[in-house]
Amino acid sequence: MKKSIGVVSVAVVLMASLLVSCTSSADDVENAEEELVDAQEKLDESNEKYKLDMKDYKATVAAQISANEKSIKDFNARIETQKSEAKAEYKKKIADLETKNSDMKKRMEDFKADGQSSWDLFKLEFSREMDVLGTAFKNFTITGEK
Repeated sequence: MKKSIGVVSVAVVLMASLLVSCTSSADDVENAEEELVDAQEKLDESNEKYKLDMKDYKATVAAQISANEKSIKDFNARIETQKSEAKAEYKKKIADLETKNSDMKKRMEDFKADGQSSWDLFKLEFSREMDVLGTAFKNFTITGEK
């Protein structure tokens, strides 16, 4: 009798353990599914911010490039009043600025982002170069008009 009570007790403990572990696995699966859904929502939100940042930055750069193009037209109009020997030098400088501006425009149009990190790196480098180009435009002066 003692053996049968011991066997039954062991069997009951084993069954209880199995039931508890089954319930725990089901809870774990449910928790994992919830975490997966949360992670997917965060990823979608992050991707949306990334795309919006790209769109905004591209619009800002397009405006800067357009302003540079207008400056180039203004420079070309102003050098017409210069002496002929000065015109050639100014035209060369303006052509250099125009080439750099066109290169930046093409580079922005051709950029294909592979992800947030590549976009951030491109944006950082591109911003530096746009700042240098902007400074070149600001520092360009035409002196000695007729």
